[in-house]
Amino acid sequence: MLTKIDNTIKYGKQRDGFGIQILYPGLIQPELKDTGFSTIGRIDHARITPETLIPMHPHREDEIITYLRRGEVKHPDSEKHTDTISNRRVMVINAGANFYHEEKVLEHGGVLEGLEIFIRPETMGLIPQVQFHQLAETYSNNQWRKIVGKGDDYPLQINSNTRLMDLRLEKDTEIILPESPAENAAFLFYVFDGKININGTMSLVTGESVLVEIENPTFQATETSDIVLFITQTNAVHFDGGMYSCNLQ
Repeated sequence: MLTKIDNTIKYGKQRDGFGIQILYPGLIQPELKDTGFSTIGRIDHARITPETLIPMHPHREDEIITYLRRGEVKHPDSEKHTDTISNRRVMVINAGANFYHEEKVLEHGGVLEGLEIFIRPETMGLIPQVQFHQLAETYSNNQWRKIVGKGDDYPLQINSNTRLMDLRLEKDTEIILPESPAENAAFLFYVFDGKININGTMSLVTGESVLVEIENPTFQATETSDIVLFITQTNAVHFDGGMYSCNLQ
């Protein structure tokens, strides 16, 4: 089954130099009465102007992935880390019981564009920590790249049965989904930038996505496109009371 999620389902927020489009993926299946989809609570697509400061603020009971394609951010936090996030450096916050951080968009990196992703952990009350990973290349051309998940083959680890992969699909190139990790797997294929045709019958543009269950479609780039892929299970154990990944219904 293929379920398209177009941009009309998103919530927009704009304040000063800070603008985000918020996707609650569960809204495409209202009968489930959950704004998230299994372990995927919320996806924020952000565009933020240089020198914008997001002051020190809390996070609780979420697994938070910061994935940038443009711009750079200076990050200090309550675990005494200071680092810079960029399109080559990914951050994961395992917020656990309590975590604070601040973000400032650096001027020399230009306008920031990226995703802040709120994943539901398996359980609450975990010890907070933060992780960083330096990507070998900015883009993974026409090949799925593992970034966040469980197991030694994922450089960043989360307390959730969720995986995140990405690729840059060049124009006129086709690809299929990676091998399903388990039964009841569901794939959320998110077009960060570009235009994708699916099986010759469905198209996606920047910011749109498709939820794939059971089927194994073919994706073709009608223009060079950056893709982020989320893999979860429909029956995955998860805590849905996190600060941002919570079920709002």
